[in-house]
Amino acid sequence: MDLIFWDTTPLYCEIDDEDEESESWQTRLIPALRKRGHNKEGRDNNPQVVVGLALTRDGLPVRSWVFPGHTADVTTMTHLKDDWRGWRLNRCVFVGDSGMFSEANRQRLSRALGRYILAVPMRKVTEVSLDGLTRPGRYRDVAPNLRVKEVYVGEGERRRRYVICHNPEEEAREQAHRARLLELVRAELAALDVRQADHPKKACELMASRRFGRYLRMDARGRLSIDTTKVAAEAKYDGKFVVTTNDDTLDAADVALGYRSMTLIEGCFRRMKTTGLQTRPIYHWRARRIIAHVKLCVLALLLERAAEIRGQQTWRTIRHTLDQLQVVRYRMHGKTIVQSTRVTAPLADLLRRLGVPLPQRILEVADEAHASSLP
Repeated sequence: MDLIFWDTTPLYCEIDDEDEESESWQTRLIPALRKRGHNKEGRDNNPQVVVGLALTRDGLPVRSWVFPGHTADVTTMTHLKDDWRGWRLNRCVFVGDSGMFSEANRQRLSRALGRYILAVPMRKVTEVSLDGLTRPGRYRDVAPNLRVKEVYVGEGERRRRYVICHNPEEEAREQAHRARLLELVRAELAALDVRQADHPKKACELMASRRFGRYLRMDARGRLSIDTTKVAAEAKYDGKFVVTTNDDTLDAADVALGYRSMTLIEGCFRRMKTTGLQTRPIYHWRARRIIAHVKLCVLALLLERAAEIRGQQTWRTIRHTLDQLQVVRYRMHGKTIVQSTRVTAPLADLLRRLGVPLPQRILEVADEAHASSLP
């Protein structure tokens, strides 16, 4: 394992009060976990815990942590570095979203882990939005629907390396979405012209709208029209995202693919929260039971990801296919027979990929008096 990715997520608890005291268990002291903190899902009123996951670029969880609910992401870096020292990794890279992009956070990450890959908020960083996207350069293909080019801004110690990534499929989707949106804007403007009012209330609502306002301009009389300059400026961002890193040994393709693996990590968190893993809500009140609950959910996630990698299918499809295999019990001529259902070709192929032997057709034949309790 040369590359390892890290991310955190909050899990709210079904409790009103925070934990005040630490818990001693098996010669170790577990800090109070259920604390109020910033919740990315808007549930700041509930005490929560923060779960951290370390994953390979295939999305296999290799370790998990449970931190108190008021723990900030950047404060976990030093703790993680101490825990990972014994693993003797060739390289450890922190991969974060644009919310982590700030000078203070980058300095903390450099001191703690040394290397990072961060998404850049293109519309907030001037040197990227104005200079990086328009600077000439040839994209090169690194994966299906992913092209990259490198841009360097500044010189010396202040030089920054940006990797501009372009997804042609996403660009076409965003262009089609904008075309439909502009059609709606033209219809709204046509309705305003019919009213023949100098400054209608509807015009102010359209201008303040987050959906339509970015494409409109208002003249001195309060008349609205589509601003073609704004439309052209928005089109520059279609299908593009920008990533920066402080590790010059990483190729541009590795940087782009490394950040795109974040979608896999976010999918793992989403699966833990909203699907059958049932990581939340947490009803346990002992700190050690909260940690055990999270560890079991991460273990289940590991099994699901391993099955997906081997079977080359989503877990939903794998589970639907496995549900076809049933065991039935019936009686015939004074005998109780336990028999498995017929294995179809897709099921046999899936079991072969997962390394699971095909079940026997007849599992048990016994007299009724000696029949086992097998369901």
